Amino acid sequence: MSQTTTGEFTTPTTTTPTLAAAATAANWKAIVTQKQEECKRKIPPAWLLPESITSALKLPLDTNPNKLLELDIPRRSGILTEHELSITEDFTVGELLGKLAAGQLSSVEVTVAFSKRAAIAQQLTRCLTETFFEEAQKRAAELDERRARGEPLGPLHGLPISLKDTFHIKGQETNIGYVALVGSVQTSNSALVDILLELGAVLYVKTNIPQTLMTADSDNHVYGRVLNPHNTAINAGGSSGGEGALISFRGSLLGVGTDAAGSVRIPALCCGIYGFKPSTARIPYGGQARSELPRLGQILAVDGPLAKDFDSLEFFFKTVLDAEPTRFDSTALHAPFRSNAQLLASKDGKLTVGILAEDPVYPLQPPVKRIINEAVIKLLAAGHRIVQLDAAECQIDGANEIAMEMFRLDASVLPNMIAQGGEPPVPSVAALYGSPQPDRFRHIAGIEKLQGLHRQAFLNLKRHQVKEAWRKIWINNKLDVVLGPGAQNTAVRHDTYGWAPYTCLLNVLEYPAVVIPFSSASKSKEPEHFTMPERTTGPDYVPDLVDGAPGSVQLFAPAMRDEECLLAARIVDECLRER
Repeated sequence: MSQTTTGEFTTPTTTTPTLAAAATAANWKAIVTQKQEECKRKIPPAWLLPESITSALKLPLDTNPNKLLELDIPRRSGILTEHELSITEDFTVGELLGKLAAGQLSSVEVTVAFSKRAAIAQQLTRCLTETFFEEAQKRAAELDERRARGEPLGPLHGLPISLKDTFHIKGQETNIGYVALVGSVQTSNSALVDILLELGAVLYVKTNIPQTLMTADSDNHVYGRVLNPHNTAINAGGSSGGEGALISFRGSLLGVGTDAAGSVRIPALCCGIYGFKPSTARIPYGGQARSELPRLGQILAVDGPLAKDFDSLEFFFKTVLDAEPTRFDSTALHAPFRSNAQLLASKDGKLTVGILAEDPVYPLQPPVKRIINEAVIKLLAAGHRIVQLDAAECQIDGANEIAMEMFRLDASVLPNMIAQGGEPPVPSVAALYGSPQPDRFRHIAGIEKLQGLHRQAFLNLKRHQVKEAWRKIWINNKLDVVLGPGAQNTAVRHDTYGWAPYTCLLNVLEYPAVVIPFSSASKSKEPEHFTMPERTTGPDYVPDLVDGAPGSVQLFAPAMRDEECLLAARIVDECLRER
């Protein structure tokens, strides 16, 4: 395979087609069929869902609202034993690690349990790309033997962890949803993979993503569309959508995604789980597959955890930082975990919380407005101070204009990679990149006269101005954190999510941010269909379709204040979970 490899990235070239790409110009469907059959064969026959289960589903899954979590298919299928169901359902990550350390559970039985459940999730939601169950069980057996000899590797010893498809694992394929890259078996690990293995983790699956990695609908021709376990007719988010669906289904309790415009946080909010986007370069990103030119736009993707419980976010972050990431990745910052983090402004144990204003260009759907209001009421009742921020000073629209222009600096790479495989764009990619964008993305005064480095420098200056404006917001309002929506909407109908303004803002600012599951959409509370007004953008609200979809809030702090962000998020999470 023709690739460009640096210490930070492994990026497919756009000049010389791979052998797979040359072949697929005429028969890309045949290559996809062959790849999908290969993936199916990797699921053991005993783990295949019985016809009694599949025949009861409403087909096709992606247009009929099958509420998989309510159907309790893992238990009804008979594939998992009662013991394995308990392993996957009754413990947090911390509790599982405690039982592994005490010898009450073996890594083999934990790995088999989550592998079985992941296989079931795959058959229902297409959440996986590559599976390596046999290799994972072998690794788990070796870890059990080492523990028996008194040789524990580290704090993750024996724990299964799932990874987004972008991560390279030696001996496994990474094609990031491009037909042109099918068959790209890797010869080395990404930096974070080496860290997780050194810490004792078991890797068993990689998870599904969108074609191009640049939409919130995880859909590609190679592996198919990811479905939401809460409701298969709504999206699971992207670009780490497979992680969101798998963890929501409890086929994993802790996984790792990446985030350049919301790709950790969007699946978290769509699938009702926790997600954390750290500050840029604190978690090592080196050695991953990307489909754009590295560092050209300067909005850098970051690795971040997705999990079923909040504690796992902080545990993952601290554990990886304690492993000294700069030993593995030259682009990682030397910024050890600060265990003495304190609230930024408040001194009495109560938070001062700014409330992110709704941007008039990106109106919030009725359930999202209600969920934010419910959160504010709970925070006020707990004694926390609330500061309502102004839409003009938050500059959400302006920051997203900058982001869109920065992403466009290397926009030719995405269609070139699609063309090399002979495949068409999937619907969400065609909608975002296949036609001229609305004028709202083109009215940064003065940019139309600039090209090349002058255009890039101009955008960097505009970005600095937004960062400076936000510095003043923090200081002038004496804020600890800011709370707001993660999106205009909950999960929505497939291919309608569109742009991601409320998450992308924080990639422009390079702030850490946490998505906390809270409440849900409700057609009884918001029964009226809501259509986006003229001169605005975003998906419409369809009450019957999204009824019961997970709700959430997003909490963020200034750059490099990850520990404070997590500290405040813990306080907010506990407050929101109190009745």
